[in-house]
Amino acid sequence: MPPVGPSSRVGSGATLAASTGFASVLSRAGGAHAPADQATVRRSNLALVLQTVRTTGQWSRAKIASETGLNKATVSSLVGELIQRRLVSEGEIERGGMGRPGQIVGLDRSVAFFIGLEINVDYVAGVVTDLAGVPVARQRLSLDVRELGPARTLAKAAELAMSLLGRAGSGESAAQAVSLNVAIPGMIDADHGILAYAPNLEWRDVDITHTLRGLLGMPRTRITVDNDANMAAVAEFTSGSMAGVRDIVVLTGEVGIGGGVVAGGELLRGAHGFFGEVGHMAVASEDVLCGCGRRRCWEALVGLAAILRTIAEPGDPLHDPSLDLVTRLQEIEHRADAGDRRTLEGLTMVAKGLGQGASILVNIFNPEVIVFGGYFAALARFFDKPLQEELYSRIIAPGGGGCRVEYSTLGFEAAALGGAHAGIHDVMTDPSLVDASGVVLAPDANVLTYAGG
Repeated sequence: MPPVGPSSRVGSGATLAASTGFASVLSRAGGAHAPADQATVRRSNLALVLQTVRTTGQWSRAKIASETGLNKATVSSLVGELIQRRLVSEGEIERGGMGRPGQIVGLDRSVAFFIGLEINVDYVAGVVTDLAGVPVARQRLSLDVRELGPARTLAKAAELAMSLLGRAGSGESAAQAVSLNVAIPGMIDADHGILAYAPNLEWRDVDITHTLRGLLGMPRTRITVDNDANMAAVAEFTSGSMAGVRDIVVLTGEVGIGGGVVAGGELLRGAHGFFGEVGHMAVASEDVLCGCGRRRCWEALVGLAAILRTIAEPGDPLHDPSLDLVTRLQEIEHRADAGDRRTLEGLTMVAKGLGQGASILVNIFNPEVIVFGGYFAALARFFDKPLQEELYSRIIAPGGGGCRVEYSTLGFEAAALGGAHAGIHDVMTDPSLVDASGVVLAPDANVLTYAGG
C-alpha cells in the first residue's frame, strides 16, 4: 500500500517511517505505475537525500551519492537546494579518504521548528522539536479544560505554543514554525481541521485549525489536528523505547482510554478516520455510566476517573482538577506505599480490568508489543503483575501470541511529541514545502500527510 498523500486520509492507512525507514517509504510513494514529471522526480530525490542525511548523520556528497545511487552532479545540485531551503548545512572538510576531500553535510537544526500540542481533560501540553526530532522546549499546564471550554482553552494553547517557540529559537521564531499539530482525545474530521466530538471534554464541532490560525497569527505555518492516541502511537514508533516496532498497540490512560495501532508499519485510521475509540468497548458491568452517556464502556472501568472514584471519596483532593495530575498520581503512589487497603484494592481491580480489555485488542491485532501510556505508565509498578496475569490468561494464541507488555517512557507529553514528529515527516517526504527562508511555502491547514517520522 502506498503512503498516504496530502488528501487521502479516508480509506487509507498512513505509512509510518522511523528515522531509518524513510527511503523504503519513499520508494513506494505514488504507486508502482504512477507517472512522474520532472518536478515530481526532483521532489522525490530531494526527499531521498534529506532522509539519507537524517539517517546517517553527517556525510560528504560523494557518500550520499553512493548511498542513494544518484550521480554526484545530481546530489550536489540537490544538496545546494536543501542548503538554500535551510534544511541542511555544510560542516568540516572530510579528511583521510581517497581522492579530493569533500565537505560534510548535516541537518540544519537551527531554523525549522515543529510544534506539537495536546489538549486533554486536565492539561494542555506542548513540545517543540528541531528538524532532527530533538525536543528543544516542552511544558505541560494543569487546566480544567471542561470548565474553560473551547475558546479559552484554545487561547491558552496558542499562548503555550508561542511561549515554547520563543524559548526554542531567536526573536524570529514564529517565522520558523513549519508546522503545528494538535492532538485531542476525540473523533477528528482531519480533512477540515475540526474536532467532531470529544465526550470527555464535552466539546462538539470545534474548528481547531482555523481558530488557532487566527489566535497565533502565523499564516505560513501548517496547522493540523489529530486524535491523541494516534499521535501517542506515532511518538512511540518514532521516539519511544519501542521505536521502529512495526506491530504495536498503544493505550493512552487519561480520563478516557484511546488506542493507537501500528500494523505492519502503518497507522490504522479506519474508513472515515474514527479508528481507536477502544475506551468504548462494552466490557464493564451494566451499572457503570461512561462520560459518553453509554453504559459498560471500558474506560468507565479503567480510566482515570474510575481509579479516583474507586480509591477516594468525592471530597478528596485527588478529585480536584486544578491540582497537577502528576501530583495527584504521586499521592496515589504514596498511599499505596503506605499500605492503604482501599488504594491497593482499587489499583488491583483497575489493573485486572485493564488486562481484560487489552486482551481483546491483542486477540484482534496480534501486536508484537502493547504499550501502556499516561497514568498506566505512572502507576506501572502497582498495575503490572495483576494486569499481565489477567491479560495473558485471556489471550487465545499460545505464548501470549508473542506479545509483550511495555510501559511508555514519554510521560504525558507523548501525544504532543508525536504531533511534532508528524510535521517533520511532512517535510522529510516533501522538502519543497519549505522555501529558502525556512518557512512553509503554501500551508494547507487541514492536511496531515501522515503522522510520523
